[in-house]
Amino acid sequence: MFTGIVEEIGKIASINVGVVYDLIIKCPITAPKCSIGDSVAVNGICLTVTKIKGDLLSFNAVRETISRTSLKELKVGSEINLETALTLSKPIGGHLVSGHIDGVGLISNILNVGDSKEITFSAGKDILKYIIEKGSVCIDGISLTVASVSSDSFKVAFIPHTLENTSLKSKGIGSNVNIECDIIGKYVEKLLNKSSEKSLIDLLKENGF
Repeated sequence: MFTGIVEEIGKIASINVGVVYDLIIKCPITAPKCSIGDSVAVNGICLTVTKIKGDLLSFNAVRETISRTSLKELKVGSEINLETALTLSKPIGGHLVSGHIDGVGLISNILNVGDSKEITFSAGKDILKYIIEKGSVCIDGISLTVASVSSDSFKVAFIPHTLENTSLKSKGIGSNVNIECDIIGKYVEKLLNKSSEKSLIDLLKENGF
């Protein structure tokens, strides 16, 4: 689990493209915190550290991960958001994030508002059904609050700090992003679909809530 608070902007040092992607990421802040086998959110994708060499971390990504994320668009030098896994002593400054991407969205509009920006993300109905106004969403590993929702997109307002300290500063209209919807909405949907004859309260109790 993660919180969606980006700890470092890393850079892709090497990519070996095959059935399994081999990634090497330069990250002098994150690398010293990690051990082999640790989970790290890489642009919001939960990946496992396979090798550590100085300030370089190595990861593998299987075909399923590649097909469902924007990982295949990365190249040497690409900036990526990094966050180490949540611990009991780590403040939850964002919201609970699993690192399991629901789909890829597209930056369809960027509006400058003083030093801040309002960015619109286009997404499919399978994503938008979980997006609610003032709800939480994770974009490229960043915990964000939804400002508004339309039939084919949603908007997020970014403060200057978030723009300056994440990889979104290098993205423009037409860029793809990884989207993870709020996990609570997905669980509630499954519980409701499980039995239409039982009340929501009963279903939540039965499942340990």
